[in-house]
Amino acid sequence: MHDLDELLRDYDRARAYTDELWRDLTPDEVTWRPHEDSSAIGWHLGHQAHVAHFMIRNLTAAEPSPDPELDGIMDSANPEKFRGALPTVERLTAFRDTVAERVHARIGAIAAGRVGAPSQLAVVAHHLLIALINHEYQHDQWIGEVRTGALGHPLPPDPRSDRLRRIDGYLVLTAPA
Repeated sequence: MHDLDELLRDYDRARAYTDELWRDLTPDEVTWRPHEDSSAIGWHLGHQAHVAHFMIRNLTAAEPSPDPELDGIMDSANPEKFRGALPTVERLTAFRDTVAERVHARIGAIAAGRVGAPSQLAVVAHHLLIALINHEYQHDQWIGEVRTGALGHPLPPDPRSDRLRRIDGYLVLTAPA
């Protein structure tokens, strides 16, 4: 299904923009917290992947977490002080990459019709991907604010897409017609 392939490219574009926001930072900058009730950039990176995993798992295919020890740390329902220590940058990167591979595999199976109820799941996958993309950009906004305001690094240019808009300061992917 062409629409899902296009949305997967948009998902990759959003993840690539996230990478531009943090890959040039030091591990200390990635794990630094502006204050005790604030999350580090690294938490946002793990949380983005955590949400993607749980949405794919709960809406399209039950599968175990790629890193169950991170589930409580990356869950925004847990107050910051109860989340625990952040994993290393390498572990966060591996977690993000594994989740993205699973998103691609599951959405690819849906697009190819290799699932039960393929037409119904295609509708779910369409909306799910838009939500994942916009969630990625939602947390990119905070990462960018800390990157520039607290850490003094410039922002990369916004990703380019005819479907991206800024709404209330946030990048948002609008739904394709």
